[in-house]
Amino acid sequence: MTAIEILSKQTKDAYDWVNKLVTNIPETSWNTTTDVLESNISWQVGHLVISMYYHSILVINGHDKDVFDEVPLKQYSELYAYGSAPKNSASKATASDLLNHLNIVMEKSLKSINSVTVAQLQEKLVPGKVEHPVAKTKFEAIDWNVKHVMWHCGQIATLKRIVDKPHNFLLKKTE
Repeated sequence: MTAIEILSKQTKDAYDWVNKLVTNIPETSWNTTTDVLESNISWQVGHLVISMYYHSILVINGHDKDVFDEVPLKQYSELYAYGSAPKNSASKATASDLLNHLNIVMEKSLKSINSVTVAQLQEKLVPGKVEHPVAKTKFEAIDWNVKHVMWHCGQIATLKRIVDKPHNFLLKKTE
């Protein structure tokens, strides 16, 4: 497997985990902000929409007009950026809209990753208004995207346990 194929598979696997977790949480619980994490599912999903866009599309290939036409990225940046208050973003977007926008960004993200050549992975990021907090190269940004998504999967699983029930990971018991 090439580095692109590995990054693409890891990204897809991380995105599949997000979908497994959030689609099993009742929409009535999405805006419950817990004291434990001071977060809610709506904020987590909105944050993933903008962070996936940033880490795997914007700094890799530049702005994507199609995403801009379909996803209110400017509004989401105000509501779901790092440092925003999850309790202030509750009920600002429906669970249905957030899931739809998440899936749009996931699809475009995978296309963006798969459009990069192995040689381009070592290139500097597409410059923007905000310097990437972790990465200097396209490889590092895509790799960080996977890690960041899985970090939020842990938070989402914890929130699910609090507002609904623990996620059934269908783990096999060892004897």
